[in-house]
Order: sequence, then structure tokens, then C-alpha cells
Amino acid sequence: MRVLVTGAAGFIGSHVCEKLLVLGHEVVGIDAFVDYYPREAKERNLREFAAHPRFSFSEVDLRVDSLDECLDGVDAVVNEAAMAGLMRSWSDLDAYVSCNINGLQRLIEACQRAGVSRFVQASTSSVYGRDAVGNEAQPTRPVSPYGVTKLAAEHLLAAHVAASDFPAVILRYFSVYGPRQRPDMAYHIFIDAMLGGRPITVYGNGLQSRSNTYIDDCVGATVNALMHGDVGEAYNIGGGDEITLHRAIELIAEAADATPQIRYEAARPGDQARTWADTEKARQAFGYRPSVKPSVGLREQVEWQAASGGLRAIGAPTPQP
Repeated sequence: MRVLVTGAAGFIGSHVCEKLLVLGHEVVGIDAFVDYYPREAKERNLREFAAHPRFSFSEVDLRVDSLDECLDGVDAVVNEAAMAGLMRSWSDLDAYVSCNINGLQRLIEACQRAGVSRFVQASTSSVYGRDAVGNEAQPTRPVSPYGVTKLAAEHLLAAHVAASDFPAVILRYFSVYGPRQRPDMAYHIFIDAMLGGRPITVYGNGLQSRSNTYIDDCVGATVNALMHGDVGEAYNIGGGDEITLHRAIELIAEAADATPQIRYEAARPGDQARTWADTEKARQAFGYRPSVKPSVGLREQVEWQAASGGLRAIGAPTPQP
């Protein structure tokens, strides 16, 4: 199968490309390198598989560039491209609307012209709002502009499914972490600070909780949904264990052999208080079963950041601030 992966140089997108290549598929990757975080971080992600004979890559912006050539001969699409992150969405709504809604509409239209037979949309637990707890029937009440645009993208796809049987499946990711995590995400920031002997900032009381999803579980679900997800359906993709932010910091500190120095600040607007994904629907549809525990996954991320970021070796004495 020939698969187009958008956002191919990003955290999740790059892992999806690798998994598809391992499974024997041909992968066409595109990415716009939107200035959300440093381009060199994304280019490093691509280097892991850029030379693979069944992989090709183009720098393409869904909002403005022609998409027909990218979709030539493509059977399926995994849309990982998006403007991510909560805080910037409060001050730069145009970027989120243009990337998460307008770009998606242009991609849908191009897929229809190309006759694509499968389409997976990466969505987020942020569509549920402050508390994302339960199955897919819980109310969708986003509390950030980012969540609003991602929910609007889901509705846009649903409209195309209803109007023309567009072959879309939606995955609502819950707090994905692991190697290559975006540098703006909390675990990446905490790990980098602890490896460097610097204090970390916790927004809120640290009791907010997440059912974190390790990247391998997320990617496995994405590929299986591409093959077996039901058109028009949305699925929660989360980890099996719910842990507080304080517990996550403890696990990172253990893996990094560091003593965390924590500063507390007020909770930020749009942050979720609790997430726990009921993934039974995904299990029944395509066999999703998260298998990586936070203690294992966070250690993997710590080791990756220590090795790839030029930071201190695991187990070395913690530098003083």
C-alpha cells in the first residue's frame, strides 16, 4: 500500500512513517516545518529513515501548496499535520484555524480527487475539555482554542463522511510521550531540566492526572485503525494507567538519577485537570491494547533525550544550578 503521512517530520508522524516502512508499505511524507518548534528537531526525526528506498519526502504546506502530485498513486492518508499546543492557541488563533481546519479541507478535497480509500485523522483528548474521562460518548466541551479547532476538524470530516462517504477514521490521542517528543511538551521539558540540574515549573498543584500514551502504543493503534477502523467513527487512544503529574516527575527523577527542584505557578488557561481514556471501542474495532507502563516509557524517553540532546549521561552526578 502507498500511504501519505502528513506531519511526517513531527513526533508522532515520524514514528508512523517508520512503522509503515517496517510493515512493507511505501510511504510518502510531507511536512511544512511550521515554526512551532525548531526545524532542526524535525530534520533529526527524518534522518532516522530518510534514506529508506520506500520513503520519499517533500516540504509541502497543506494550506497553500498543490497537493495533487503528493497524492498521485496514494491509497491511504494518515493526517498527523496540525498546529499543536494549548498556550499559543490563545494568542495566535489564525494559525490554528488555518492549519487545523483550512489545511484539512484542502487535503480532503485533494484526497477526493485522488480517490483515496482510507483516511486517518489525528485528533486529541482536548476535544473533551477540562476532564476527559470515559469513553467516546462523553461530552465534547473544549476549553482551549486548540481544542476548539481540533473538534471543528472532526466535525468537518463528519460532514464529508455524511455527504460523500469520505473514508475517514478519527483517533483521539491522550497525552502521547516517548522518544522524539516535541520540545515544548511537559515531559520533555522536565527531563531536559533534570538532566541539566535545573528547576522545573509545575503549573497548578501537580495533582492533575493523565492516562499517558506511549508512542509505540499510539503508532500501533494508528496503523491498525488505518487498516481496520470503521469509517465515520472516533476512537480514544490512551494508556492503560492514570498517573498524577507528581508521580510522573518521580518516575523521571528515578530514571535520570536526579533530585527534582520544583517551582509552582498558577494553573494555565485551557490545561486539563484529568484524563483517562476508556479504549474499549478501539479494542473491539482493531485490537488496541496499550502495553507500555509509564515507568518503562518515561525511562525510554529519558535515555533518548540524554543520548540525543548532548546532555549528561544517565547516572552522572547532577550538576548544581
